[in-house]
Amino acid sequence: MMQEKPQSPGVYVQTVDSGARPIEGVGTSVAAFIGFASQGPSEPTLVTNWTQYTTLFGKSFAVGLLAHAVYGFFLNGGTSCYVIRIGGDGAAPTPAPQAAIGPFTIVAKQLPSGDAQDITVDVTEAPPVEGDQPPDEHFTITVRQGQTVETFEFPPKSGKGTLAQVLKPSKLVTVQQTGAELAKLQPQSVTLKTPPAPPAVPATMTPDVYLGDEGQRTGLRGLAAIDDINMIAIPDLMHAHEQGALDDFGVQTVQKELAAHCQNMQDRMAILDVPPGLNAQEVLGWYGQLSLDSSFSTLYHPWINVFDPDTKGSRRVPPSGHIAGIWARSDATRGVVKAPANEVVMGAVSLESQLTIGEQDQLNPIGVNCIRLLPGRGIRVWGARTLSNDTQWQYLNVRRLMNYLRESILNGTQWVVFEPNDDALWARIRRTVSAFLIMEWRKGSLFGLTPDEAFFVKCDRETNPAESIADGMVICEIGVAPVKPAEFVMFTLAQMASGVSLVTD
Repeated sequence: MMQEKPQSPGVYVQTVDSGARPIEGVGTSVAAFIGFASQGPSEPTLVTNWTQYTTLFGKSFAVGLLAHAVYGFFLNGGTSCYVIRIGGDGAAPTPAPQAAIGPFTIVAKQLPSGDAQDITVDVTEAPPVEGDQPPDEHFTITVRQGQTVETFEFPPKSGKGTLAQVLKPSKLVTVQQTGAELAKLQPQSVTLKTPPAPPAVPATMTPDVYLGDEGQRTGLRGLAAIDDINMIAIPDLMHAHEQGALDDFGVQTVQKELAAHCQNMQDRMAILDVPPGLNAQEVLGWYGQLSLDSSFSTLYHPWINVFDPDTKGSRRVPPSGHIAGIWARSDATRGVVKAPANEVVMGAVSLESQLTIGEQDQLNPIGVNCIRLLPGRGIRVWGARTLSNDTQWQYLNVRRLMNYLRESILNGTQWVVFEPNDDALWARIRRTVSAFLIMEWRKGSLFGLTPDEAFFVKCDRETNPAESIADGMVICEIGVAPVKPAEFVMFTLAQMASGVSLVTD
């Protein structure tokens, strides 16, 4: 665009748009976890380290399997994830220290930060009170915290007033009546303690608890509003199944909904777990019942045993959280083109069951990714397939690479909207997309000795006839040749006779 004609002599510099709009690759390592926690919000919350998780959702590993999954994610190389707490109604406050005295509950008031000394309440019999109608019983109530001591008489000298009214001036405690009004006090001494939090896992569960509501941003459906999620796991789905709160049909319903969510969003993968304690034949039966054909879903077996900080022992957990961390680690070190397999499972002490080669021969073709203990090499992920029956989508890295290319091109070409729909625009689109794909080819993401073998970009009069232009549409066709993993490595070994090889190159 030309500037107005200068009126004064001098040098003028004009900044113009070069037309180059480079496409930047999107992230591929953001996970989402749905499960039970003792506290925390019920809407998706971004967490970038383990300390932040414990601050928001509590330190307990005993509530469910969510904490183990998130810990395994960060331990294996994950850097950021969204956490959705289910089974609670938002951020559950920690109950105040309290104790029961007869029909009354004595509750500690909100104290200044850092004042953690225990509060004790002593009820003792007081000397008789003189008067025309002295009370049958007379008590002295002493409230102590450190050097602070409060003393109250009950009943008061006026003879009127409840215990709550008598202790109302106290700066340390309040009173709640929990029993019958006519129940009497007894001499005793109590120390106020924090009661245990209510159980985070309900006795019975339904799939709707996990699925949630998109409008309220809860459960699985609440993740639809977040664009940067790349993988989703629901570890506590199997915890409810273990506890008998959810049957096989309910578990499979949630897993199918998760697969459908990822299929519809087109930018994320579902990491599914099988129930614990299954052998290879039972996993085949579970797979048959699940009856899932999706390139956006993966299934891992068996469960792993990890250290439990609460019990100081071993606990079996589903591998989905650790697997998500391995995906993130592989992306950071090798890129999304590398299949996230033949990778060590950090934090895994042992496997729930040892799989043989023959058992994996049955599970691998149907898309069940096995975790195996390899002598001298540790516990490793030994499979990288999706649950798709279509051979072109059977490899996990191919599906994730296509998700990456799709989202990167989608985000990097937003400038095209409402531009003049002509040959100049089509040429700019071709240059922009081709430059991005050449960069991916050079990184090894696309197969071919030359860019022409690796991809094509077509956006011209042939793909954009007059009819589509009249409808306001720009059509660009892109084809890529993704690199597939070397899943089966075959060597031919033969003897040599008189220095002559019996095997031709």
